[in-house]
Amino acid sequence: MSSEADAEHDDHSRKTQDPRSYDATAAVAPTDGAPGDATDSKTPPPGNKPPQKKPSLWSRHPIGLLIAIVALLILIVLALLFFLNARHFETTDDAFIDTHLVRIAPRISGRVAKVLVDDNQFVRAGQDLVQLDPRDQQATLNKALATRAAALAQIAQARAQLLQIAAQIQVGEANVRQASATAQSSAAQAVYAASDLARYRSLKAVNPTAVAQQQLDQAISQAKSTAAQRDAALRQVQSAEAQVRATATQRAAALAQIAAGEAQAQSAAAEIDSAQLDLAYTTIRAPEDGDIAQRSVAIGTYLNAGAQVMALVPTRVWVTANFKETQLAYMRPGQPTTVHIDACPASDVRGHVDSIQRGSGQSFGILPPENATGNFVKVVQRVPVKIILDDIPKDCPLGPGLSVEPSVRVR
Repeated sequence: MSSEADAEHDDHSRKTQDPRSYDATAAVAPTDGAPGDATDSKTPPPGNKPPQKKPSLWSRHPIGLLIAIVALLILIVLALLFFLNARHFETTDDAFIDTHLVRIAPRISGRVAKVLVDDNQFVRAGQDLVQLDPRDQQATLNKALATRAAALAQIAQARAQLLQIAAQIQVGEANVRQASATAQSSAAQAVYAASDLARYRSLKAVNPTAVAQQQLDQAISQAKSTAAQRDAALRQVQSAEAQVRATATQRAAALAQIAAGEAQAQSAAAEIDSAQLDLAYTTIRAPEDGDIAQRSVAIGTYLNAGAQVMALVPTRVWVTANFKETQLAYMRPGQPTTVHIDACPASDVRGHVDSIQRGSGQSFGILPPENATGNFVKVVQRVPVKIILDDIPKDCPLGPGLSVEPSVRVR
């Protein structure tokens, strides 16, 4: 009874330890040897095979391993080629389209009468954009024109008067010459008559009977008459000279009136120019070709001089790329550039480096950094680089602020 129990126990132990090596024949009681022999009970049955060595991964999957090795070598070669090629280029994603926006603003104040453009409309240089009410400026221009006309009329009247005065001066000078000649003749006659009177008186004193009293009286009368004629001629000369002086004064007044009229005419001409400019400023025109943006004006709005009403985006744009200072060692103006534009991913744009800013963008900020005090931590700075686009696709709407990724060939 004990031998059968031990056999069942050994059989249960083999099942528990190695279920895979269990054989139904092992449950049969041994026929040879003493009952309950432990050695005979642990001997594997003749039907079980001995354990074999596990095959290697290469022997099991040789093709897969070969493909993996080839793929790894290809990846290594591609990475090496990419590195050798990438070292010739400098790239940044801190770049955008840039241009000089034109701020459109009126040069005079006025009320809007017409708005001739709309948002995103393309305009040519000189095209009318906004029309202000021109009536005030037109009235100012008309007033200036009237002032100039009055000044010109005054000048014409003064010049005509000057011609008359000039003729009067010529007549007066002729009268002076004639009176002077008459005065000289009268003076000569007076001298002759006085000489005769003196001779008669001398003879009368020597010989009272040598000269008749009648002759002496005639000589006295003649002397007085010629003296009176001489004095009258002198007074006539003085009158003619006074008339000439008065005419000269009138001439000076006419010249002063002409000068004042010319000054008034020049002032009116300046006012006319100013009024014409103001009248021209009532029409706001495009300074260059571009697209309208940020239009904020409407009909009836009162605009002050200098108030922005819209912006104009010019057609000439470029790329401002902020490269790290460590990327500028081999970068020079003129180097070819390929620009990938996020808004136009289908095609890259060719360009070239135009210029490199002398100084980092941080130095041109409102508050430049002050590194002379406190602790300092070195930070790689970025420098703006201007890139000119050589060939822009016609169907690519480029505008300031659009993101791009330039790649500059530096070697």
